[in-house]
Amino acid sequence: MSNTAEDLLFDLTLTDDQRMNRETMQRFAAQEIRVLAQEVDRGESAVVDFYAKTAELGLSLLPIPEALGGAGMDRSPISNVLIFEDLAHGDMAMALGSVAPLGFVNTLLDQGSEAQQEKYLPRFCSGEFVAATTALIEPRATFEPSAPQASATTSGNGFTLNGAKSMVPLGTDAELVLVIAQLDDKGPAAFIVEGTPSGMQRTPEENMGLAGAQLATLNFDNVELPADALLGEGAFNLQRFLDLSRLGLCALAVGTCQAVLDYVIPYCNERIAFDEPISNRQSVAFMIADIGIELEAMRLMTWRAAALAERGEDFHEAAYLAKQQCGHYAMKIGTDGVQLLGGHGFCCEHPVELWYRSLRAIDILDGVASV
Repeated sequence: MSNTAEDLLFDLTLTDDQRMNRETMQRFAAQEIRVLAQEVDRGESAVVDFYAKTAELGLSLLPIPEALGGAGMDRSPISNVLIFEDLAHGDMAMALGSVAPLGFVNTLLDQGSEAQQEKYLPRFCSGEFVAATTALIEPRATFEPSAPQASATTSGNGFTLNGAKSMVPLGTDAELVLVIAQLDDKGPAAFIVEGTPSGMQRTPEENMGLAGAQLATLNFDNVELPADALLGEGAFNLQRFLDLSRLGLCALAVGTCQAVLDYVIPYCNERIAFDEPISNRQSVAFMIADIGIELEAMRLMTWRAAALAERGEDFHEAAYLAKQQCGHYAMKIGTDGVQLLGGHGFCCEHPVELWYRSLRAIDILDGVASV
Protein backbone atom coordinates (compact mmCIF):
# COMPACT_ATOMS: atom_id res chain seq x y z
CA MET A 1 0.00 0.00 0.00
CA SER A 2 1.16 3.54 -0.74
CA ASN A 3 -0.04 5.12 2.52
CA THR A 4 2.48 6.75 4.83
CA ALA A 5 2.60 5.93 8.53
CA GLU A 6 0.78 9.20 9.28
CA ASP A 7 -2.01 8.36 6.81
CA LEU A 8 -2.64 5.06 8.58
CA LEU A 9 -3.43 6.77 11.91
CA PHE A 10 -7.03 7.31 12.98
CA ASP A 11 -8.66 8.27 16.26
CA LEU A 12 -10.68 5.58 18.04
CA THR A 13 -12.01 7.98 20.67
CA LEU A 14 -15.78 8.31 20.39
CA THR A 15 -17.56 11.61 20.92
CA ASP A 16 -20.16 11.99 23.67
CA ASP A 17 -22.91 11.88 21.04
CA GLN A 18 -21.50 8.69 19.55
CA ARG A 19 -21.29 7.01 22.94
CA MET A 20 -24.87 7.93 23.81
CA ASN A 21 -26.05 6.86 20.38
CA ARG A 22 -24.31 3.51 20.79
CA GLU A 23 -26.08 2.92 24.08
CA THR A 24 -29.42 3.60 22.40
CA MET A 25 -28.69 1.30 19.47
CA GLN A 26 -27.36 -1.50 21.66
CA ARG A 27 -30.41 -1.32 23.90
CA PHE A 28 -32.74 -1.37 20.88
CA ALA A 29 -30.86 -4.32 19.37
CA ALA A 30 -31.16 -6.30 22.59
CA GLN A 31 -34.75 -5.44 23.50
CA GLU A 32 -36.42 -5.14 20.10
CA ILE A 33 -34.35 -7.00 17.50
CA ARG A 34 -32.79 -9.99 19.26
CA VAL A 35 -36.06 -11.11 20.88
CA LEU A 36 -37.87 -11.19 17.52
CA ALA A 37 -35.13 -12.36 15.16
CA GLN A 38 -35.80 -16.10 15.26
CA GLU A 39 -39.57 -15.66 15.04
CA VAL A 40 -39.16 -13.37 12.03
CA ASP A 41 -36.76 -15.82 10.40
CA ARG A 42 -39.34 -18.62 10.77
CA GLY A 43 -42.14 -16.41 9.46
CA GLU A 44 -43.94 -16.41 12.80
CA SER A 45 -43.79 -12.64 13.33
CA ALA A 46 -44.57 -9.84 10.87
CA VAL A 47 -41.38 -7.90 10.31
CA VAL A 48 -43.39 -4.95 8.93
CA ASP A 49 -44.62 -4.25 12.46
CA PHE A 50 -41.02 -4.21 13.67
CA TYR A 51 -39.87 -1.71 11.05
CA ALA A 52 -42.53 0.72 12.21
CA LYS A 53 -40.76 0.74 15.59
CA THR A 54 -37.43 1.70 14.02
CA ALA A 55 -38.86 5.12 13.19
CA GLU A 56 -38.36 5.93 16.87
CA LEU A 57 -34.60 5.77 16.29
CA GLY A 58 -34.77 8.56 13.72
CA LEU A 59 -31.93 7.06 11.67
CA SER A 60 -32.98 8.56 8.33
CA LEU A 61 -33.82 11.86 10.02
CA LEU A 62 -30.31 12.54 11.37
CA PRO A 63 -28.42 13.71 8.23
CA ILE A 64 -31.34 15.56 6.61
CA PRO A 65 -30.93 19.38 6.75
CA GLU A 66 -33.09 21.26 9.23
CA ALA A 67 -34.55 23.30 6.37
CA LEU A 68 -36.13 20.09 5.07
CA GLY A 69 -37.39 18.97 8.47
CA GLY A 70 -34.43 16.83 9.54
CA ALA A 71 -32.05 16.93 12.49
CA GLY A 72 -29.36 18.68 10.45
CA MET A 73 -26.48 16.61 11.85
CA ASP A 74 -23.31 16.36 9.79
CA ARG A 75 -23.17 13.11 7.86
CA SER A 76 -20.64 10.87 9.59
CA PRO A 77 -19.50 7.57 8.05
CA ILE A 78 -17.94 6.64 11.40
CA SER A 79 -21.17 7.22 13.32
CA ASN A 80 -23.14 5.32 10.70
CA VAL A 81 -20.72 2.38 10.85
CA LEU A 82 -21.22 2.26 14.63
CA ILE A 83 -25.01 2.32 14.21
CA PHE A 84 -24.94 -0.52 11.68
CA GLU A 85 -22.60 -2.56 13.87
CA ASP A 86 -24.72 -2.18 16.99
CA LEU A 87 -28.01 -3.00 15.28
CA ALA A 88 -26.51 -6.10 13.64
CA HIS A 89 -25.59 -7.40 17.08
CA GLY A 90 -29.31 -8.08 17.42
CA ASP A 91 -29.79 -9.59 13.95
CA MET A 92 -28.16 -8.85 10.62
CA ALA A 93 -31.27 -9.26 8.48
CA MET A 94 -33.46 -6.92 10.53
CA ALA A 95 -30.58 -4.47 10.86
CA LEU A 96 -30.16 -4.43 7.08
CA GLY A 97 -33.85 -3.66 6.59
CA SER A 98 -33.69 -0.96 9.27
CA VAL A 99 -30.78 0.91 7.67
CA ALA A 100 -31.82 0.49 4.02
CA PRO A 101 -33.78 3.79 4.06
CA LEU A 102 -30.75 5.55 5.53
CA GLY A 103 -28.68 4.23 2.62
CA PHE A 104 -31.20 5.76 0.22
CA VAL A 105 -31.12 9.08 2.11
CA ASN A 106 -27.32 9.15 2.24
CA THR A 107 -27.01 8.54 -1.49
CA LEU A 108 -29.58 11.24 -2.22
CA LEU A 109 -27.66 13.69 -0.02
CA ASP A 110 -24.37 12.63 -1.57
CA GLN A 111 -25.24 12.71 -5.26
CA GLY A 112 -28.82 13.93 -5.66
CA SER A 113 -29.83 17.34 -6.97
CA GLU A 114 -31.18 20.05 -4.70
CA ALA A 115 -34.62 19.67 -6.28
CA GLN A 116 -34.62 15.91 -5.62
CA GLN A 117 -33.59 16.43 -2.02
CA GLU A 118 -36.39 18.93 -1.51
CA LYS A 119 -38.87 16.54 -3.12
CA TYR A 120 -38.03 13.29 -1.32
CA LEU A 121 -36.22 13.99 1.94
CA PRO A 122 -39.17 15.59 3.81
CA ARG A 123 -40.96 12.21 3.55
CA PHE A 124 -38.43 10.80 5.99
CA CYS A 125 -39.11 13.50 8.59
CA SER A 126 -42.70 12.56 9.44
CA GLY A 127 -41.76 10.28 12.32
CA GLU A 128 -42.98 7.20 10.45
CA PHE A 129 -40.91 4.49 8.81
CA VAL A 130 -40.48 5.06 5.08
CA ALA A 131 -39.51 1.93 3.16
CA ALA A 132 -36.78 3.05 0.77
CA THR A 133 -33.92 1.04 -0.64
CA THR A 134 -31.25 0.69 -3.32
CA ALA A 135 -31.04 -1.93 -6.07
CA LEU A 136 -27.70 -2.89 -7.58
CA ILE A 137 -27.23 -6.69 -7.56
CA GLU A 138 -28.41 -8.63 -10.61
CA PRO A 139 -29.47 -12.30 -10.83
CA ARG A 140 -26.70 -13.62 -13.07
CA ALA A 141 -23.55 -15.60 -12.46
CA THR A 142 -21.22 -13.07 -14.10
CA PHE A 143 -22.58 -10.04 -12.23
CA GLU A 144 -20.00 -7.29 -11.76
CA PRO A 145 -21.11 -4.43 -9.44
CA SER A 146 -19.24 -1.80 -11.45
CA ALA A 147 -20.91 -2.85 -14.73
CA PRO A 148 -24.65 -3.44 -14.29
CA GLN A 149 -26.53 -4.84 -17.29
CA ALA A 150 -29.90 -3.34 -16.40
CA SER A 151 -30.38 -0.58 -18.95
CA ALA A 152 -32.06 2.77 -19.27
CA THR A 153 -32.62 4.53 -22.56
CA THR A 154 -33.65 8.09 -23.20
CA SER A 155 -37.18 8.19 -24.54
CA GLY A 156 -39.24 11.31 -25.13
CA ASN A 157 -39.11 13.46 -22.02
CA GLY A 158 -37.86 10.67 -19.76
CA PHE A 159 -36.31 7.23 -19.65
CA THR A 160 -37.25 3.61 -20.25
CA LEU A 161 -35.89 1.12 -17.73
CA ASN A 162 -35.30 -2.57 -18.44
CA GLY A 163 -33.61 -5.39 -16.55
CA ALA A 164 -33.72 -7.24 -13.25
CA LYS A 165 -32.37 -6.59 -9.77
CA SER A 166 -32.10 -9.18 -7.01
CA MET A 167 -31.50 -9.29 -3.25
CA VAL A 168 -33.10 -5.88 -2.84
CA PRO A 169 -33.71 -5.12 0.88
CA LEU A 170 -37.33 -4.15 1.62
CA GLY A 171 -37.93 -4.99 -2.04
CA THR A 172 -41.42 -6.34 -1.45
CA ASP A 173 -42.80 -3.07 -0.04
CA ALA A 174 -40.36 -0.23 -0.78
CA GLU A 175 -42.03 3.06 -1.69
CA LEU A 176 -38.79 4.41 -3.17
CA VAL A 177 -36.13 2.35 -4.96
CA LEU A 178 -32.84 3.70 -6.24
CA VAL A 179 -32.05 1.53 -9.28
CA ILE A 180 -28.55 1.42 -10.76
CA ALA A 181 -28.53 0.91 -14.55
CA GLN A 182 -26.52 1.67 -17.66
CA LEU A 183 -27.77 4.85 -19.31
CA ASP A 184 -27.46 4.69 -23.11
CA ASP A 185 -23.71 4.89 -23.81
CA LYS A 186 -23.02 7.29 -20.92
CA GLY A 187 -22.20 4.69 -18.27
CA PRO A 188 -23.86 3.76 -14.96
CA ALA A 189 -26.61 6.01 -13.61
CA ALA A 190 -29.10 5.87 -10.75
CA PHE A 191 -32.87 6.27 -11.09
CA ILE A 192 -35.46 6.95 -8.41
CA VAL A 193 -38.45 4.65 -8.91
CA GLU A 194 -41.57 5.58 -6.93
CA GLY A 195 -44.15 2.95 -6.04
CA THR A 196 -44.78 0.17 -8.56
CA PRO A 197 -45.10 1.71 -12.04
CA SER A 198 -46.48 -0.22 -14.99
CA GLY A 199 -43.99 -2.87 -16.13
CA MET A 200 -42.37 -3.33 -12.71
CA GLN A 201 -42.81 -6.66 -10.93
CA ARG A 202 -41.75 -7.58 -7.37
CA THR A 203 -41.03 -11.21 -6.46
CA PRO A 204 -40.23 -12.11 -2.83
CA GLU A 205 -37.12 -14.25 -2.54
CA GLU A 206 -36.58 -17.40 -0.52
CA ASN A 207 -32.94 -17.51 0.48
CA MET A 208 -30.72 -19.36 2.93
CA GLY A 209 -30.83 -16.40 5.31
CA LEU A 210 -31.78 -12.73 5.67
CA ALA A 211 -35.52 -13.47 5.73
CA GLY A 212 -36.12 -10.43 7.93
CA ALA A 213 -34.66 -8.07 5.31
CA GLN A 214 -37.59 -8.77 2.94
CA LEU A 215 -35.28 -9.43 -0.01
CA ALA A 216 -36.96 -9.38 -3.40
CA THR A 217 -36.21 -9.56 -7.10
CA LEU A 218 -37.42 -6.55 -9.09
CA ASN A 219 -38.06 -6.90 -12.82
CA PHE A 220 -38.39 -3.87 -15.07
CA ASP A 221 -40.03 -4.34 -18.47
CA ASN A 222 -40.12 -1.06 -20.40
CA VAL A 223 -40.84 0.93 -17.25
CA GLU A 224 -41.36 4.58 -18.15
CA LEU A 225 -39.71 7.09 -15.83
CA PRO A 226 -39.91 10.90 -15.86
CA ALA A 227 -36.84 13.02 -16.57
CA ASP A 228 -36.39 13.98 -12.92
CA ALA A 229 -36.04 10.31 -11.95
CA LEU A 230 -32.38 10.46 -12.96
CA LEU A 231 -30.35 11.01 -9.79
CA GLY A 232 -28.23 14.14 -9.73
CA GLU A 233 -27.23 16.62 -12.34
CA GLY A 234 -23.93 15.09 -13.40
CA ALA A 235 -22.43 11.64 -13.85
CA PHE A 236 -23.29 9.13 -11.14
CA ASN A 237 -20.21 8.14 -9.12
CA LEU A 238 -20.87 4.40 -8.89
CA GLN A 239 -17.50 3.61 -7.34
CA ARG A 240 -18.10 6.00 -4.44
CA PHE A 241 -21.55 4.49 -3.95
CA LEU A 242 -20.02 1.00 -3.87
CA ASP A 243 -17.28 1.99 -1.44
CA LEU A 244 -19.69 3.62 1.02
CA SER A 245 -22.04 0.66 0.76
CA ARG A 246 -19.20 -1.78 1.44
CA LEU A 247 -18.40 0.06 4.66
CA GLY A 248 -21.99 -0.40 5.79
CA LEU A 249 -21.92 -4.07 4.85
CA CYS A 250 -18.66 -4.58 6.74
CA ALA A 251 -20.18 -2.95 9.82
CA LEU A 252 -23.14 -5.34 9.66
CA ALA A 253 -20.71 -8.26 9.47
CA VAL A 254 -18.72 -6.97 12.45
CA GLY A 255 -21.84 -6.59 14.60
CA THR A 256 -23.08 -10.08 13.77
CA CYS A 257 -19.68 -11.67 14.36
CA GLN A 258 -19.50 -9.88 17.72
CA ALA A 259 -22.83 -11.51 18.58
CA VAL A 260 -21.33 -14.91 17.73
CA LEU A 261 -18.32 -14.30 19.98
CA ASP A 262 -20.44 -12.99 22.84
CA TYR A 263 -22.61 -16.12 22.64
CA VAL A 264 -19.95 -18.84 22.35
CA ILE A 265 -17.73 -17.63 25.22
CA PRO A 266 -20.27 -18.20 28.05
CA TYR A 267 -21.60 -21.31 26.30
CA CYS A 268 -18.16 -22.93 26.18
CA ASN A 269 -17.40 -21.87 29.75
CA GLU A 270 -20.64 -23.45 31.00
CA ARG A 271 -20.75 -26.52 28.78
CA ILE A 272 -19.33 -29.47 30.77
CA ALA A 273 -17.78 -32.51 29.12
CA PHE A 274 -15.63 -35.08 30.92
CA ASP A 275 -16.12 -33.18 34.20
CA GLU A 276 -14.73 -29.86 32.97
CA PRO A 277 -15.78 -26.89 30.81
CA ILE A 278 -15.04 -27.49 27.15
CA SER A 279 -13.22 -24.14 27.10
CA ASN A 280 -10.44 -25.88 29.04
CA ARG A 281 -9.63 -27.79 25.86
CA GLN A 282 -6.98 -26.02 23.80
CA SER A 283 -8.75 -26.74 20.52
CA VAL A 284 -11.82 -24.89 21.80
CA ALA A 285 -9.91 -22.06 23.45
CA PHE A 286 -7.77 -21.48 20.37
CA MET A 287 -10.84 -21.39 18.11
CA ILE A 288 -12.47 -18.74 20.32
CA ALA A 289 -9.22 -16.76 20.38
CA ASP A 290 -9.06 -16.90 16.57
CA ILE A 291 -12.60 -15.51 16.36
CA GLY A 292 -11.58 -12.61 18.61
CA ILE A 293 -8.47 -11.86 16.55
CA GLU A 294 -10.26 -12.09 13.21
CA LEU A 295 -13.13 -9.96 14.46
CA GLU A 296 -10.85 -7.23 15.74
CA ALA A 297 -9.07 -7.09 12.39
CA MET A 298 -12.44 -6.77 10.63
CA ARG A 299 -13.50 -3.97 12.97
CA LEU A 300 -10.27 -1.97 12.73
CA MET A 301 -10.13 -2.21 8.94
CA THR A 302 -13.75 -1.05 8.71
CA TRP A 303 -13.26 1.82 11.16
CA ARG A 304 -10.08 2.95 9.42
CA ALA A 305 -11.81 3.06 6.02
CA ALA A 306 -14.71 4.98 7.56
CA ALA A 307 -12.26 7.43 9.14
CA LEU A 308 -10.68 8.09 5.74
CA ALA A 309 -14.13 8.65 4.23
CA GLU A 310 -15.06 11.05 7.03
CA ARG A 311 -11.89 13.09 6.46
CA GLY A 312 -12.73 13.36 2.76
CA GLU A 313 -9.70 11.32 1.71
CA ASP A 314 -9.46 8.52 -0.83
CA PHE A 315 -10.86 5.43 0.90
CA HIS A 316 -11.46 3.15 -2.09
CA GLU A 317 -8.57 0.79 -1.36
CA ALA A 318 -9.33 0.69 2.36
CA ALA A 319 -13.01 -0.07 1.72
CA TYR A 320 -12.13 -2.82 -0.76
CA LEU A 321 -9.68 -4.48 1.63
CA ALA A 322 -12.16 -4.25 4.51
CA LYS A 323 -14.82 -5.92 2.35
CA GLN A 324 -12.41 -8.72 1.41
CA GLN A 325 -11.45 -9.25 5.04
CA CYS A 326 -15.04 -9.22 6.28
CA GLY A 327 -16.35 -11.38 3.46
CA HIS A 328 -13.81 -14.11 4.15
CA TYR A 329 -13.74 -14.11 7.93
CA ALA A 330 -17.44 -13.49 8.50
CA MET A 331 -18.17 -16.88 6.95
CA LYS A 332 -15.36 -18.48 8.96
CA ILE A 333 -16.56 -16.98 12.23
CA GLY A 334 -20.11 -18.13 11.54
CA THR A 335 -18.86 -21.63 10.77
CA ASP A 336 -16.65 -21.74 13.88
CA GLY A 337 -19.52 -20.48 16.02
CA VAL A 338 -21.71 -23.38 14.90
CA GLN A 339 -18.82 -25.81 15.43
CA LEU A 340 -18.18 -24.61 18.97
CA LEU A 341 -21.77 -25.41 19.92
CA GLY A 342 -21.36 -28.96 18.67
CA GLY A 343 -24.73 -30.63 18.14
CA HIS A 344 -26.47 -27.56 19.52
CA GLY A 345 -25.04 -25.59 16.61
CA PHE A 346 -27.40 -27.52 14.34
CA CYS A 347 -30.42 -26.69 16.50
CA CYS A 348 -32.63 -23.67 15.87
CA GLU A 349 -32.94 -23.33 19.64
CA HIS A 350 -29.67 -21.38 19.58
CA PRO A 351 -29.36 -18.23 17.41
CA VAL A 352 -25.86 -19.05 16.12
CA GLU A 353 -27.23 -21.05 13.18
CA LEU A 354 -29.26 -18.00 12.17
CA TRP A 355 -26.20 -15.76 12.33
CA TYR A 356 -24.22 -18.33 10.35
CA ARG A 357 -26.78 -18.29 7.55
CA SER A 358 -26.84 -14.50 7.46
CA LEU A 359 -23.05 -14.16 7.44
CA ARG A 360 -22.83 -16.37 4.36
CA ALA A 361 -24.36 -13.44 2.42
CA ILE A 362 -21.61 -10.90 3.18
CA ASP A 363 -19.49 -11.99 0.23
CA ILE A 364 -22.30 -11.65 -2.33
CA LEU A 365 -24.13 -8.53 -1.14
CA ASP A 366 -23.27 -5.15 -2.68
CA GLY A 367 -24.91 -1.76 -2.85
CA VAL A 368 -27.33 -2.33 0.02
CA ALA A 369 -26.10 -0.27 3.01
CA SER A 370 -24.47 3.03 2.11
CA VAL A 371 -23.08 4.95 5.07
